[in-house]
This record gives sequence, C-alpha cells and structure tokens, in this order.
Amino acid sequence: MGLFFPLLSSVFLFIIIVGANQADLDPQIYWRTILPHTPIPSAIEKLLQPDVYDNKPDTSVNVGKDGVSVNTGKDTSVNVGKGGVNVNSGEGTSVNVGPGGVGVNTGNSKPGGTTVGVGKGGVNVNTGKGTSVNVGHGGVGVQTGPTHKPGGTTVNVGKGGVGVDVKPKGKPVYVHVGSGNPFDYKYAATDTQLHDNPTVALFFLRQDLRRGKQFTLQLADGGGAATTFIPRSSAESVPFSTAELPAILSRFSIPVGSAEAAATEKTLSDCEAAPVAGEKKLCATSLESMVDFARTRLGTSEVVALATEGGGSAGERRVYKIGSVRTVAAAGGKGVVSCHPEAYAYAVFLCHATASSEVYEVEMAVEGGGTGVKAVAVCHTDTAGWNPKHLAFRLLNVKPGTVPVCHFLPQDHLVWAEKV
Repeated sequence: MGLFFPLLSSVFLFIIIVGANQADLDPQIYWRTILPHTPIPSAIEKLLQPDVYDNKPDTSVNVGKDGVSVNTGKDTSVNVGKGGVNVNSGEGTSVNVGPGGVGVNTGNSKPGGTTVGVGKGGVNVNTGKGTSVNVGHGGVGVQTGPTHKPGGTTVNVGKGGVGVDVKPKGKPVYVHVGSGNPFDYKYAATDTQLHDNPTVALFFLRQDLRRGKQFTLQLADGGGAATTFIPRSSAESVPFSTAELPAILSRFSIPVGSAEAAATEKTLSDCEAAPVAGEKKLCATSLESMVDFARTRLGTSEVVALATEGGGSAGERRVYKIGSVRTVAAAGGKGVVSCHPEAYAYAVFLCHATASSEVYEVEMAVEGGGTGVKAVAVCHTDTAGWNPKHLAFRLLNVKPGTVPVCHFLPQDHLVWAEKV
C-alpha cells in the first residue's frame, strides 16, 4: 500500500508545499528551536526532505494563466497546465497526469524499465523484471519473481484485508492482515487476525521484559506510512475529514474504490474516533503539530523522542534475545505520548497521551549473529477502558484492567516522555 501514496500524490504535495509561507518551509528548524536538547530520531528524519522544503537559489517556481511550472535546477521539472501534470526527473523518469489518467516511465528509453499506468480501470505497474502491480475496483494485486517462472510472491489487497503468499522454493507462507490499528485502544481483533499477523508478537506481559527473554519479532512493518511531512500551514489548508473524502481523493488523484481510498478513509475515521477514558489524542498532520502536542501534553520542552533503531527490513522476522532494559519513563509522572504512522497521502501520525504508561529502551541481540536492535517498549498499566476484544487481551489471555499490557514499537513509530 505504501507504494502508491507517494506515486499518486508527490506532484500535488510539491504544489501544496511551494505555496506555503517561508516561515513554515523547514520543520527541522522548528523542531530544533522548540526542542533544542532533543535529537531528531531517524524515524522522523527520513520523513523530511530538505531539498523540497529549502527555497534554494537554483529552484524556480512560475505561476501564470497557463498553469504552474517548477524547475529545481537539477534536471527535474514539473509543469501543471490545462492538459494535466508533467514531471521529468532528467534521469529517464517521467510522470504524466492527464484526463486519461496517470503514466509513469522510469526506463530511460531502455528495455526492462518500470512503467506505471493509472486510468479509469485502476493502476498497473510493471517493473520489466518480473514484478507487476495491478490496482482496480476489486483491490490490489502484486506479483513478483521471474516472469512465467514458478515461485515468487503475490500480494492481494481487497475489502477483506491484505493477503500475502510467498513461495520461496515451493514453501508457501501466508499472512493475512485485516483492517484496524492494534495500537488503537478501541481496536477489536478478528479470529483471522490472531493467526499469522506479525503485529501479534509485539504484545507481551511486563513480567517477560527481562534479560535473556527471547522474542520473534517483525519490527519493520513496511506499512502505508507516506514518505514526507508537509508544512503545517499547508496541512491546515487542505481538507482532512471523512465528510470531505471525495475532495481529498480528487486532490491527491486517488482512484475511488481503490485500496488507497479505503486506507485514506480508515485513517480519517481513526482520527475522528473519540478517545478512551484518560486518553488525549491528536492526528498530527505535520511535524510542527506533533511537536506541539507532545510538549503540551508533557508540560515541558525537556523531552526525549525515541523510536526503535534497527530491526531488519520490511517483512523480515527475526529472533531476538534481551540483553538489557532501561527505564525511560515510569507510570504516574507527566505521562507518555505515543505516535503511530497512518496510511495517507502525506505523513500523518495518530498520537495519544496517557499518564498510566511506562517506557523502556530494550537492547536485544539477533539469534545467530548480526546487528542487534535498540527497541522501544511501552507498558500500559491501566487498560480498563480498552476494547475487551483487543488483540492484546485475546493473545495474552487476560482481561481489561487486570495486568499491565506491553508492546514493542515497530520502526517508524515514536514515543515521547519527559527527560530525566
């Protein structure tokens, strides 16, 4: 799912960003001004694009009656006119958006390149190396591997969720992930989601947070998080509600009925859902709004912002053994703010603050050698207000409000706490 949001929206995000005020063009400066003693985690840094936000001398923007023209001075040009949108990277990649749909070609006029076509029938991607992606009204289909050869990987996204079938050397592995955010306290797991869901292993009881304990984890979820933040003034100028869903899909050229449209609607619904008792929540549509929410809820600018560092590549499960555990924040203090990426056309994080959570930094080694991981774990000491059918309760066989429930944070998720 993450493949299509940047593809379909990057041009439109660029146009939104270039219209922002200069004061809003660099969220990094805002972070470093408001939080001078808090390093920016890598999970956030990779969502920032200085070349886009910086108004450099070699970048020109022209707006006239015929449309918008952007030239970066680095062989990349963007032109928006009555005929549609044309992007040329100067390195063999071109994007064309017109009344007939969207066309992308990365092949640099050579065989074996990548082509993308978006029309009324959906989206079709072909890498020229045996990988094809098709998005239509029925969902999303992905096929990888040498063309016409047995084996490979298939991915299907439909109304029922996501299906992945991996056949390395004839050994099938199936994963089904349905809708829902397990880090949402109102989330209710289905019977299907209790099996072969990589999120399941992230939950555990606090008594297991000890040296020598082993976990089999997929910390790089490879979900639908977008590739960049946009400035706050830009985020506040575009619609962001389920009531405005048709306008949002149109603005970001997301086909109605597609998997991306369903993910967009789900994100908006999650953001509009009421918080549980004792929880404060916000969908941060910009880095600036995330920073302000965290420091306001914690009551200080002396904070730490932590994310899991390491943990392999997307979809990879590894066996880890805990080497050390360090307490970052204890329950009962100023609280904790957790922020989870949502699938959207630009970076959106669902942030929620609670006073009954504990944060730990957990160093773990990889079984069989290799680079270890410094993971972030959060333990919730008051789960009385959670959905009784939440994934954690069904997995751990406990009831709401009885024992602390803990989980590791995947890559790209963030937790904030007062610096001690």
